[in-house]
Amino acid sequence: MDLAMGNENGNGGASGGEQEASDSRKKAYHRHSSQQIQHLEAFFKNCPHPDDNQRRQLSRETQTKTQTERADNSALRAENSRIQCENYAIREALKNVICPACGGPPFGEEDRQQSLQKLHLENAQLKEEHDKVATLLSKYIGKPLSQIDSLAYAAGSSLDLSPGILMNQSMRSPNHTNPAIGNNDALAYQVYTVSEMEKKLMAETATSAMEELIRILHINEPMWIQCHNDGRYVLNHDNYDKLFQRANHFKTSSARVESSKDSGIVTISALHLVDMFLDANKWVDLFPTIITKAKTIQVLQAGMLGNQSGCLQLMYGQMHILSPLVLPRDFYFLRFCQQIELGTWIIVDVSYDFFKGSNTHRSWRLPSGCMVQDMPNGCSKVTWVEHVEVDDKIQTHRLYRDLVCGRIAYGAQRWIVTLQRMCERFASSVDESSSSHEFGAIFAVPEGKSSIMKLSHRMVKNFCGMLSMSGKLDFPQLSEVNNSGVRVNVRKSIEPGEPSGMVVIAATSLWLPLPSQDLFNFFTNEKTRMQWDVLCNGNPVNEIAHIPIGARPGNCISIIQPFIPTESNMLLLQESYIDPLGSMVIYAPVEVATINIAVEGEVDSSNIAILPSGFIISDDGRPDIGTSSSTNPVKSGGSLLTLAYQILVPFPSHSHLLNVESVATVNTLISSTVQKIKTALNCTGLD
Repeated sequence: MDLAMGNENGNGGASGGEQEASDSRKKAYHRHSSQQIQHLEAFFKNCPHPDDNQRRQLSRETQTKTQTERADNSALRAENSRIQCENYAIREALKNVICPACGGPPFGEEDRQQSLQKLHLENAQLKEEHDKVATLLSKYIGKPLSQIDSLAYAAGSSLDLSPGILMNQSMRSPNHTNPAIGNNDALAYQVYTVSEMEKKLMAETATSAMEELIRILHINEPMWIQCHNDGRYVLNHDNYDKLFQRANHFKTSSARVESSKDSGIVTISALHLVDMFLDANKWVDLFPTIITKAKTIQVLQAGMLGNQSGCLQLMYGQMHILSPLVLPRDFYFLRFCQQIELGTWIIVDVSYDFFKGSNTHRSWRLPSGCMVQDMPNGCSKVTWVEHVEVDDKIQTHRLYRDLVCGRIAYGAQRWIVTLQRMCERFASSVDESSSSHEFGAIFAVPEGKSSIMKLSHRMVKNFCGMLSMSGKLDFPQLSEVNNSGVRVNVRKSIEPGEPSGMVVIAATSLWLPLPSQDLFNFFTNEKTRMQWDVLCNGNPVNEIAHIPIGARPGNCISIIQPFIPTESNMLLLQESYIDPLGSMVIYAPVEVATINIAVEGEVDSSNIAILPSGFIISDDGRPDIGTSSSTNPVKSGGSLLTLAYQILVPFPSHSHLLNVESVATVNTLISSTVQKIKTALNCTGLD
C-alpha cells in the first residue's frame, strides 16, 4: 500500500511541477502586459500631447520593459525544461523501484486499485465488528455507546474492547498494575459493570439453580443411581430430564455430561466453612490441589450479617488435576448462598454467559454445589454435588482418559476428600496441645511452627499453579508407550515469594504398574531418597523436624538435611500427603539461614523466596476387572505419576531468546530421574 501511494504521489508531483511552471509563465506574461498598459494609460493621461523628447523616453522605457519580459520568459522556459526532465526521470525511476519490505516489484495500477479496494473492505469489516462489540457492551453493561467510546478514547488506542480482554482485565486486582497495560485496570473495572437489569437476570438464574440443587440433594432414588464397580453415585439423567429442563451448551459429538455426589464429615464449623467458600482467596487455600486460580468479579448481593444468607457473587475459577497432559477447566459462574434452616446452608454454583453466546470455554457448570450442616464438636457434614457439561474438542491424553472420563478427576468425592484433608491441616496449625519436642528442637516458639506451615502451604500452591504450563514445549525423548514425553515451559519470575529471574519448568507423566501407596512410601522414605533425588548426590538424608498435618502418618511437613559436605548450608522443606484418591510429595531447597528466620516467627514467611519441585500420584482410573470376594475388588490398573521440576537459570536481560542449554539441562534432569525411579522400582521393562 505504501509503495502504491508513493507511485501515485511521485507522478503527481512531477506533473504538478510542470503545470505550475506553465501557470507561472502565463501569470508573468499577463502581469507584464497589464503593467505596460497601465503605464501607457498613466502617461497619456498626464501628457495627452507628448513632444519628441517625451515620445523617445516612452519608447526607451517600453523597450526596457520588453527586454526584461523576454529575459523572464527565457528563465521560465529554462525552468520548465528542467522540471520536464525531472518529471521524466522520476517516471523512469518508478518503473524500476522495488519494495523495501519484500524486495518485490511495485504495484501496477490494476494491482494498486485491487489493494486499495481490499483495504476498504477490511476497514468496513473492522468497523462492523467494532460496532457489534460496542452494541453488545452497551446492551449488557448498561452504558450508552458514547460513554464506551469516551472510555476507550481516555484509555488510549491500546485498550481492547473485545469481551475476552475486558474479562481478563477485570480479573486483575484493582491495586495491581500490569506493566503491559499501564493504568487500564481501573478502567476495565469501570467497563465491567453489571446493569440493574442484568443483576435481576443473574438473581433469577441463581434462584432457579438453588431450587434445582435443593431438590436433587434431597432425592436419592430414583434421581441418583449407584455404580456397581466403584460405589459412586451418578445422576439418572432419564429421571433428571423429566424434572428439569436442561439446554445443551455444546452441540458437538465430543460433548458429555459428568455428574457425581458424595458426603463426609469435616472438622470445621458450618458457618466458618461458608465464609471460606464466599472468599475467593480462602477458597483457593481450601482447595489448592483443585483450584489454581479464583477471583470474585463482583458481589451482586451482600449476605445477611452473621450468616451470609442471600449472598450472590459473580466469580471466576480455574480447576486442574495437576498434570500438564490435561487442560484446566475455566468457569465464569454465579455463587449463591442461602441458609435453608438453622445450622444448614446451601451453596450453589451455576455458569453464567455474561457475554451472551461469546463463551469460548470447554466447560459449563450446571447447578452444582454443597449442603453444609452443623454437627456437634465444631464439625460439619458436607454433601457435595458435581454436575458439569464438558466439550473435549482436544481429546484427553490416553494416560488420563479413564481418570477424567470416569468422573474421578473432577468428581464430588475428590472435593470431599480434599476438604477433609485440608480441614485436618488447618486444625493442626492451631493445635497447641502437642509438646514441642514432637516437632523437633528447631521449633523453639509456637510462631515458628505456624510460620513454617504457611511457607509450606505457599510452596504447595506455587507447585500446583505452575503445572498447567501454558505455552509449553514438547520434548518426546521418553518412550511413548507408557510415558508422555517431557513438557518444558520457560517463564519470567516476577511474583513476590519467588526468586527473581528466568525459571525453566519441566514435567512429565507416566504410568507405573504399582499401587499409589507403594509409590508414596518410596518417595517419602529417607533411606530410598538418595536413589532418585539429585539434590542428595547419592548421599543419605536425615529428617530434623516433623509437623503432622493429618491423621494419616504420611501427612506431614518435614525439614530434611542432606548429607552433602560441600552444601552444608542447604535444607529441604517438604510437604507430603496421601488420601483415598492419591498423594503428593512437594519439596524445595531452602538455606539454613532462611529456615532459621522462618522458625523464629518474627518475619513474615510470605517474603521468603521458594521454588518447589515434586510428584503427583494417583490411581489410573481403570475399572476393576473382577473380585476376589464379594466385597474386595481386584485392582486391574496401576498408578499415574507426574514429576515436575523448576530451576532458576541465567538469562541475559538484553535477550528474549530461549536459553536452549538450560532447557536441555532440565530436560536431561527429569529424564534421568524417571530412569532412576524405574530402576529402583524394577519397572525398567515397561519400555
